[in-house]
Amino acid sequence: MELPKFLIADNSAFQDALFIVHTEYPRFILNVSNDEVHWLEEFEKEDQVELEEESTALIKAAFDFFDSEMESLE
Repeated sequence: MELPKFLIADNSAFQDALFIVHTEYPRFILNVSNDEVHWLEEFEKEDQVELEEESTALIKAAFDFFDSEMESLE
């Protein structure tokens, strides 16, 4: 089954937060309320440089997705 690249998620335990879940490698959950990123992958030390380069673009794409989805609800 193919999943969307990004999903919006919430949880009643975190009432003031909304999350974006990135379902492709490297998988992560982004809290759009405070910009915290939780990585769902284990990374080797040698992957650090590539991760830093890629993560900036992925996090921006996650915020762009969120903004687009919120605009479509208006």
